Amino acid sequence: MIHYHGSPVSGPRDCAQRFYSARHLMVSYAHPEHLPMIADVAQSFALDNGAYTTWTKGREFDFEGFVSWVELWRWHPGFDWCLAPDVIDGDEKQNDQLLWKFVYRFGMSPWIVPVWHLHESLTRLGVLAGAFYRVALGSSGQYRTPGTPAWKARMSEAMSVVCNQGRPICKLHGLRMLDGAIVERYPFSSADSCNAAVNAGAVTRFGMYPSPLAADRANNIAARIESNNSPPVWVPAEETEERLFA
Repeated sequence: MIHYHGSPVSGPRDCAQRFYSARHLMVSYAHPEHLPMIADVAQSFALDNGAYTTWTKGREFDFEGFVSWVELWRWHPGFDWCLAPDVIDGDEKQNDQLLWKFVYRFGMSPWIVPVWHLHESLTRLGVLAGAFYRVALGSSGQYRTPGTPAWKARMSEAMSVVCNQGRPICKLHGLRMLDGAIVERYPFSSADSCNAAVNAGAVTRFGMYPSPLAADRANNIAARIESNNSPPVWVPAEETEERLFA
């Protein structure tokens, strides 16, 4: 699977570049300042619509600005895909309107990735998985915190829809799902997290002799994250327990 790390990383520009070099990065429309550098040195990059920042800060989404930004960067050789515009806690009608408005501008391109929010219906998930090459799964509503019992139960329901004999019928991306316990449970093609960028500044978390450079601390976090990989198939929890005690 591909591990996408969120940006930007704080610190001097040359240190940030060292972290970005040869990695896969997720660049948010809300924080695009390092994208030119990332495009030069990263293995690849994906574009995030910035909906999470828009949601948390109560801002209005700039649809036309996002379309222009995607139009500029989608031709770069390092570009992988982008998240279609969405509303984190919006209803299905709102998100379908935004999605198909975006698709209308670019066509049914394989690099357009819709977001299915866990509080939305499983029917919508099935439609998206059948129509798009890749679907992103986003924690929302009563399932906004990854790893909780309710979240795990909902993810099991989602896997039962998008997997055929355990194998996903489309590529799956886990939004904010690079925790090792999550990655090793679900058959993701990719997932992302801002863990390295956000926590690199927490010097006290790195023992007695932390690196003085945030980018080096981010590298240590990223290395641990990248040591986890997703399984090729999804196995329901009850079946796993049966195998353990068979």
